[in-house]
Amino acid sequence: MSLPGDFDKHAATYEQVHAQNVRPSGEDPSYFARYKLRILERLLGRGFAQPVLDFGCGVGTLTALLISSFPRVDGYDPSAESLKLARLRAPSARFLDRMDAIPDSHYGAVILANVLHHVPAGQRAGLLRKLAAALSPNGSLIVFEHNRLNPITRRVVSACPFDDGAQLLFPGEVKRLLRGAGLAAVSLDHIVFFPRPLRLLRALEPWLRWLPLGAQVYAWGRKQ
Repeated sequence: MSLPGDFDKHAATYEQVHAQNVRPSGEDPSYFARYKLRILERLLGRGFAQPVLDFGCGVGTLTALLISSFPRVDGYDPSAESLKLARLRAPSARFLDRMDAIPDSHYGAVILANVLHHVPAGQRAGLLRKLAAALSPNGSLIVFEHNRLNPITRRVVSACPFDDGAQLLFPGEVKRLLRGAGLAAVSLDHIVFFPRPLRLLRALEPWLRWLPLGAQVYAWGRKQ
């Protein structure tokens, strides 16, 4: 199984288009990548030494941050042009371009950062089962996704060229998919509530994770 769509044609302009797309937030794409990294450091712990897979890594925006916090990082993406850029950003990471190259029972954490909405609904369950199989015992599968319940998120995604045809997920769908992959202790938090003009309120976000109004969600489950 591989991710659908042809991201090769977007690789060269991905950063520029992404920056324009998230401009209403007052932030650039690096803000959202750092936001995810802080969550991962908290969830896994900064001393986490098991291999980490950035699945659907694209041009390597998050991968480049992961290698600063975790010693063993792999990235997977089916787009050859995207991987060319990812290798430049994260030279110490190992990159894979085939699903069958992803080893079973190997990773302490597999991360999907805004990937599932590009996967056809009928293929999502199978993909997560495959990635759950790639986890070592007690490994974590961590999914970041846009929140379909947020109207601003829906508008931003609908205007994004590389999100053409994307199908956003409801938060409950993400949790069901993780449970369906056989994972235990599945949890979900809502994140990214305040744009830059309201950044002084961002300190409140950890206490708002139950509120289904965040622009994104993250969910995780553990392999038994």
